[in-house]
Amino acid sequence: MYKSVIIPVDLSHSERIQPMVAAARVLAAEDAEILLLNVIEDIPAYVRSQVPQSIRDERDDEVRNQLKKIARDNGLSENIMVRTGHAPSEILAAAKQKKSDLIVIASHKPGFGDFLLGSTAARVVRHSACTVHVVRETG
Repeated sequence: MYKSVIIPVDLSHSERIQPMVAAARVLAAEDAEILLLNVIEDIPAYVRSQVPQSIRDERDDEVRNQLKKIARDNGLSENIMVRTGHAPSEILAAAKQKKSDLIVIASHKPGFGDFLLGSTAARVVRHSACTVHVVRETG
């Protein structure tokens, strides 16, 4: 059983959250720490300099509130983390920082572009130092 589990949450695909939480519950030890993680894609510096910090702070607060609601709705503690950057890199960095032994990540049905570029889940699987459980979208 795993003691430290990270569930990367893409807020634009809320239908994937419940299957990931269910998988994490099955795989996690009874006293495991389950962390909900969201990565906000970084915007280019030339754009970031034109967006007031207050707007970026509001966005971060909204993401945190959404993650807290997801945690409550799924019976989890409000153990959340929000990072900014390239999703695969930030997921792996968070796993290393938290010394996680499991990442539960959702993956969509691959399209042609995924075979050329690789999806976030594929990159996490390839480069993770810990176990990765992929929850595949059906249909």
